[in-house]
Amino acid sequence: MSLLATGAWGQVMTLIGEVTFFVILGMLLFAVALALLTVASVRRGKFYLPQILIPGMVALEGLVKAFCKLLGLDDRDLITFFITLRNSMNQKAFAETPVEERAIFLPQCLRSAQCPANLTPEGLKCRNCGRCQVGENILWLEKLGYRVFIVPGSTFIKRMARKHHPRAIIGVGCLVEVKDGIDMADRMGITAIGVVNLKDGCVETIADWAALRDAALLGLDAASGGVDLHGPAQ
Repeated sequence: MSLLATGAWGQVMTLIGEVTFFVILGMLLFAVALALLTVASVRRGKFYLPQILIPGMVALEGLVKAFCKLLGLDDRDLITFFITLRNSMNQKAFAETPVEERAIFLPQCLRSAQCPANLTPEGLKCRNCGRCQVGENILWLEKLGYRVFIVPGSTFIKRMARKHHPRAIIGVGCLVEVKDGIDMADRMGITAIGVVNLKDGCVETIADWAALRDAALLGLDAASGGVDLHGPAQ
C-alpha cells in the first residue's frame, strides 16, 4: 500500500472518529437537556416543549432516566410524567377516533378474589356478579360503544389488537404496566391513553374509574345518547 493510500485511509479513520465523538457528545448534551426539561416539568406541573420531549425520551430513554436520577427525580415520578405527557399528546387523536374503533383493556387483578368469570379466547368473561366494580363499569362502557377486554396476560393485548385492529385504546393497570402498554401501542401505530390504578398489587386492586370514564368520554359527550355520563356510583 502506497504512502498516499495509507495517509488517505488514516484521514478517513480520523474523520470517522471525530464524527463519532461529536455524535456521542451531542446525544449526551441532548439527554441532559431533556432531563432538565423533564425535571422542570414535573416540579412545576407544566409541560415544556412536549414535541421535543416525547421523541427524545423514546430515543434516549435510558440516558434521560440516568440524568433524571442524578437530578433527584425517581423512577416513579419519571414514569408518571411520561404517562401524563403521552396522554396529553394523544388526547386529540383519541377523541377523533370513532368509538367503534376503540378498545379498553382492564387487568384481571381488578376482580374480586371470589370472581366466577370464565377464561375465553377473548379474555375473562365478566358475569357482573356484583362482587366488584368491574361488571357495572364494563356495562357502562359497552353502552358507549366500547369493546372491553379483561386481560389475563401481557401478550393478550397484542393478540387482541392484531385480531380486532383498534385504532385507539385505553389501558388500565399499575404504573409500569401502563407505561409498557403505551410503548407497545406506539410501536403498533395505535393511539393509547393510560389510566393508572389507585391501588396496585396482584389481587383486588382498585382502578381509577373516574379517570377511566373521563378518558372513555373523550370526543363522545355529544353522541352519548341516553347513557349516564357520570357512570356507575362509586
